[in-house]
Amino acid sequence: MTVIQKKARNPIAHLSAEDIEMLGKELDAIRDEVIASRGERDAAYIRRVIKTQRTLEISSRAVLLFSLFPPAWLIGTAALSVAKILENMEIGHNVLHGQWDWMRDPKIHSTTWDWDHVSPPEQWKHSHNELHHTYTNVLGKDNDLGYGIMRVDEDQPWHPAHLGQPFYNLVNAAFFEYGIAAYDLELGRNLKEGRHKSPEFRARVRAVGRKIRKQVLKDYVVHPLLSGPSFLSTLAATFTANLVRNVWSHSVIMCGHFPKGVETFEKTSIEGETKGEWYLRQMLGSGNISGSKLMHIMTGNLSFQIEHHIFPDLPSNRYQEIAPKVRDLFDRYGLKYTTGSLPRQVASAWWKVIRLSLPNRREAGPVQDRPIDGGSAGAPLPALAGSAA
Repeated sequence: MTVIQKKARNPIAHLSAEDIEMLGKELDAIRDEVIASRGERDAAYIRRVIKTQRTLEISSRAVLLFSLFPPAWLIGTAALSVAKILENMEIGHNVLHGQWDWMRDPKIHSTTWDWDHVSPPEQWKHSHNELHHTYTNVLGKDNDLGYGIMRVDEDQPWHPAHLGQPFYNLVNAAFFEYGIAAYDLELGRNLKEGRHKSPEFRARVRAVGRKIRKQVLKDYVVHPLLSGPSFLSTLAATFTANLVRNVWSHSVIMCGHFPKGVETFEKTSIEGETKGEWYLRQMLGSGNISGSKLMHIMTGNLSFQIEHHIFPDLPSNRYQEIAPKVRDLFDRYGLKYTTGSLPRQVASAWWKVIRLSLPNRREAGPVQDRPIDGGSAGAPLPALAGSAA
């Protein structure tokens, strides 16, 4: 019997094992429908986005040749920021997920794509695709919850070091791509457990070092030098564009699993987990961002984080299309579809980071979120570790 959290309201207590498996079958049907209809429309979309991104980047680099002049600096920096966001979010993240592998285009494939990021693709795919998407929001298994440096649930022990986590999170936002590279290396854990001397870890560190050198050479040496007299202003523009891209990416990703309404889970939730239960965990452990078509593209369609986590390898341009069908399932099965505007979701995520930097309040305590043995009527359900408030 699965361990269920003792909560004021268990959001899945009304579902039987049969309900959960039927939910899984309905989601399978949505997936099958999309896979059967993938085609030229989707291929044209990703090729158009890649062409737009490359045109923006080349144009911005050309404008920055004259970055000594403030208008050119502003225009070039803004265009380069957008280009970097598009490359990381809508292109790199999704290509490396294998969303476009069905096209069999060797230039747009998860095994060949090298993105504008300091984390080597193979290391990122392991930590993100294999670990995070398998153990979504499972405390102690999904390192994306707090990136190994923050407390993200009341049931996690508090330590005075957590007082600094709002600052850690701010620094992580500014240098997010380097934080992801360290996270992919599991740097803290390997150093703590003395694995840093192993040949395998050293090889991974060298791979990260090569990728960092490549990125630094491109962004902070080659392109600024090509600007001649505008070397320093182009250098500043590139740094600013990377900063904007990092803060934007961090904000979008924070909105996916941190805001109010998103659930976290006990380790026991994955013991004997069925496909329907896996789907349910993705649904409850993710949150969306409402907004315009342009905003969805700029988030890499991670504004549809729920749909992405249910179907991580479907083409990103299809998430908005299937979102009403997924939301209908939430309504019919009595589940909460967590969504909100970007400012609201970012504020909610940051409030959680700040609140959990402090000890639990005595009057509330972790009592109602403390695990007890048992399950709902006849169903082995995911073990909820508490609502992400």
